[in-house]
Amino acid sequence: MRLKNIFLLTFSLSISISANHSFACTNFLVTKGATVDGSTMISYAADSHIRYGELYYSPSRHWPAGSLVTIYDRSTAKPLGQIPQVEYTYQTIGFMNEHQLAIGESTFGGRPELVDTTGIMDYAALMFIALQRAKTAREAIKVIAELVEKHGYASSGESFSIGDPNEVWIMEIIGKGTEWQTDKKTKQSFNPRKGAVWVAVKIPDGYISAHANHARITQIHAEDVKHSISSKNLDKIFHPEVEVVFAHDAISFAREKGYFKGADTDFSFSDVYAPLTFDAARFCEIRVWTFFNQVADGMEQHWDYATGKNLETRMPLYVKPAKKLTPQDLMAAKRNHLQETPLDMSEDAGAGPFALPYRWRPLTWKHNNNEYFNERTVQTQQTGFSFIAQMRHWLPDPIGGINWFGVDDAGTTVYVPFYCGINRVPKTWSEGYGDILTYKSDAAFWVFNRVAHFAYLFYNRVMPDVQKVQNELENKFAIYTPAVDAAALQLWEKDSTLAREFITDYSCNTGDYTVKHWSELGDFLLVKFLDGNVKQEKEGEFLRNPWGYPQAPSFPGYPESWKNEVIENTGNKLLYPAK
Repeated sequence: MRLKNIFLLTFSLSISISANHSFACTNFLVTKGATVDGSTMISYAADSHIRYGELYYSPSRHWPAGSLVTIYDRSTAKPLGQIPQVEYTYQTIGFMNEHQLAIGESTFGGRPELVDTTGIMDYAALMFIALQRAKTAREAIKVIAELVEKHGYASSGESFSIGDPNEVWIMEIIGKGTEWQTDKKTKQSFNPRKGAVWVAVKIPDGYISAHANHARITQIHAEDVKHSISSKNLDKIFHPEVEVVFAHDAISFAREKGYFKGADTDFSFSDVYAPLTFDAARFCEIRVWTFFNQVADGMEQHWDYATGKNLETRMPLYVKPAKKLTPQDLMAAKRNHLQETPLDMSEDAGAGPFALPYRWRPLTWKHNNNEYFNERTVQTQQTGFSFIAQMRHWLPDPIGGINWFGVDDAGTTVYVPFYCGINRVPKTWSEGYGDILTYKSDAAFWVFNRVAHFAYLFYNRVMPDVQKVQNELENKFAIYTPAVDAAALQLWEKDSTLAREFITDYSCNTGDYTVKHWSELGDFLLVKFLDGNVKQEKEGEFLRNPWGYPQAPSFPGYPESWKNEVIENTGNKLLYPAK
């Protein structure tokens, strides 16, 4: 499908980073024609300074007639209102359900006046409820559209990644603002703008896409109108030929607000509802560029755009990868810090003597009346959790879906396979086992944070040991997966209940094993790098002399670049006197 001219949403990111909900999440989308095994995949990083890494679990269940769902604001936990519950809801594991439907998101903000203070449905509620009520990506889009139309949209601009075993879609949405009116008869105040403008685009098979806090859908070619529908005939979304769906008033509302005056064929949801800025390119689109650049050819032509130097020529919404991808490729993409580019954060002075590719917040800072910024990369320290959802159409749903889930920083996490049909999650990964203000020594989030924070101290010394264990575990899980699939499928053909118990035991045991192994890694790193020294070891065993006494550690010291900076700063103050 050629993107050129109907419209699509793209909202400018207001880059002031909130302490509650950071505009800082990165999503990758991969169609089944772009993967090695024919699966579909989406990935999501929940980047936030207060988000706790835990694996949400909600069992399927029937609900009594008249049941209500309380909607809470994701950023503050404030109750927003209640909506009617449906008769039956599906099981969810994280942001994936038992039918292999998965959803991710990134906030792009957009025009601030379009936030609806009267809306009930915030972005996270839309995700959770769509997963509980929908089996496919198309059905999820319909659920989301109907919820915001009926109950109002409570968040700023948002992009959703929505994938099922056969298709992946991007859906982008923003509210219509608040304009109070009073009913003449009832004297009650109401908002006639309730609802949202939105668009959803199916990613063509064989292609990949991404979004990272800036809306990316621009225009659709007029020839594709015949493959699109609006919210006025939303039931037609289930027709396979439909590849674009949009709010019926997306253009007319923009005209009414004065955002757009051109011909319908020139309408771009992105440019109208979220005008592109330097911030949106350098802090957001560059993360999309890094993913595309890792797996596709020809991305050099978009370097000036991604770095904010040329905002006129946009990157495409999707590209064709140079090779077929695996979940492990997406794990590697989650660990990108602009390495092997001119902006590699491990190579400038800010990296310190140990080549640290992170910068602590704030993102922007001032010095001598000038404003500066740090790069905003895919890999970041303030990640609550991230996942790669893999959906496989050739297997029964409970076995076909795998939520490769990791907590904390993607660079120092391990992605553990949790099958979407499991009946429980391990206690150490479970919701409510500790929180961002409550330390638990065996909680997965805190175990991974302890290792990460030690790695930040002596990054280029410690990371080889971290990556060695990380690779061992993730490669082991990848090798195990076909065998686990086969055993689960054999059980499924005899007894589906036993099959679900089997994948539950495997997922929980693997989760527990990973936490234990990572805790032991933390102990090992503390001993090896104690006090800035490096103890001698071989294959994980510390070396002693013939009499059992520890062999002397090495003292690696500092790189020449650091020595030069110190000398330049201190002059002769530290110069050893001539003998």
